[in-house]
Amino acid sequence: MKPQLTRTQKKACKSLSFIAIFMIATLAYSPVYGQNKKATSTEIPQNERIIKGIVTSEDGPVESASITLKGAKVGTVTNAKGEFTFPEPLKTGDVLLISYLGYETIAVKIKSNTTFVKQMLSEDLIEFVGALNSNKPYKSKRSN
Repeated sequence: MKPQLTRTQKKACKSLSFIAIFMIATLAYSPVYGQNKKATSTEIPQNERIIKGIVTSEDGPVESASITLKGAKVGTVTNAKGEFTFPEPLKTGDVLLISYLGYETIAVKIKSNTTFVKQMLSEDLIEFVGALNSNKPYKSKRSN
């Protein structure tokens, strides 16, 4: 036989269940933001340093050029003036890859005295292989 609950016990169960549902909904639907720890100049070890730079081409500064650390998923892009600041401190020997569509990718190795990088991108030659000067829209593979 089930024990009978009194009216006050039923109210207490309803209010506790409402609170529990409210807490679950609050925790389940609250946004979670990933945090990147920004290093300050006092926290950076001696062999690591913040790298800044500028990327240009023959036409002037390159906006939205991609700068990534080789072998890692961290990187940044250049602003309208072609300037960038890498988001993480880099060590001696790290390699930055600078790339932009239509230009050759440049690898820059960080030396012990590197704090500023100035690179000029050169255009990448793109060749298409295919039939040139063809009068027919298609070629037949049949031999007559």
